[in-house]
Amino acid sequence: MNKRNIGIILGIVCVLLTAAIIIQVKTVRNSGIETNVNSEENELRDEVLRWKEKADNASQELTKVEKELEKQREKATKNDETSQDSEKEIKVGNTVLGLTDATGEGVEITLKDNQNVTSETATNDMSYYVVHDIDILSVVNELKNAGAEAISINGERLINTTSITCAGNVAQINGEKVGAPFIIKAIGNSETLYEALNRPGGYIELLNESGIVSNIKKSNNITIEKYNGTINFNYLKDVK
Repeated sequence: MNKRNIGIILGIVCVLLTAAIIIQVKTVRNSGIETNVNSEENELRDEVLRWKEKADNASQELTKVEKELEKQREKATKNDETSQDSEKEIKVGNTVLGLTDATGEGVEITLKDNQNVTSETATNDMSYYVVHDIDILSVVNELKNAGAEAISINGERLINTTSITCAGNVAQINGEKVGAPFIIKAIGNSETLYEALNRPGGYIELLNESGIVSNIKKSNNITIEKYNGTINFNYLKDVK
């Protein structure tokens, strides 16, 4: 074989080798690109799954928070209603106890000693024509029996511990001395109170027979001031 033929053969071999190398390189390169693409797709899919898991967890946590908030709202509403009810009960209790001013419809009674009788014209003892503590108490009891919710005498609010005593023509109420005329205010159904006091055979009729002046009038707006003294309980204790 001459040199020319050998050169041709070597040239063909080189071409073939070069072609083989190029094909191999392309194959490797394409394989690498496909591998990279697959790897990126896997990473992206994993990332999406991780975010989905976070979103699911956040949604569950949000649901828990919303349920807890709803419980707190219901609790707050109940507490608010309880607080309002308690406040109302306290106000009513204070009014009944006489610790707050009271206003409403009712009646006003004025009791005066008989000024027209003298020792010369009197057919009975002079004390018969004077307003006594028993007279005041009897009128007060008739008012209470008729449903009076608050009562005062000459501005002194009557409470459970109020005592009414008499010394001559002066009465002592809540430890304070008050004189005639005695103005008794009572809050309640004005018509009922008025009828109870004016009923036949009632105590007002008895007072009128002795000449004691009694004037009763109905009113739609009576104000009774609160008790200004100190309420002391010697035996009453809180229930624990």
